[in-house]
Amino acid sequence: MSLDYRQGVPDDWFIDPVDLGVPGVRRDDEDGNPLSWQADSLCAQTDPEAFFPEKGGSTRDAKRICTSCEVRAQCLEYALGNDERFGIWGGLSERERRKLKKRAG
Repeated sequence: MSLDYRQGVPDDWFIDPVDLGVPGVRRDDEDGNPLSWQADSLCAQTDPEAFFPEKGGSTRDAKRICTSCEVRAQCLEYALGNDERFGIWGGLSERERRKLKKRAG
């Protein structure tokens, strides 16, 4: 099968990145879902075990990923609002989130 490039670009050549689920590309508050920010989270693209280390395990790798995540603030807000007791959320461990809540209120 040979392609004839003289025919031009096909009508269906464009695929919307939102439809592909490309991280960082989405419609604002898609479908009214308050958790739509999770589609842009870097942790969703990495090993989830790093964000839920065993007791005494290192949180360094997870926190390093969080530092460059564009939805870090939404993540932390979610964890604080939902009293998440396990894992790294918004770059903070459960102990760090607990201290933050104490200072705030």
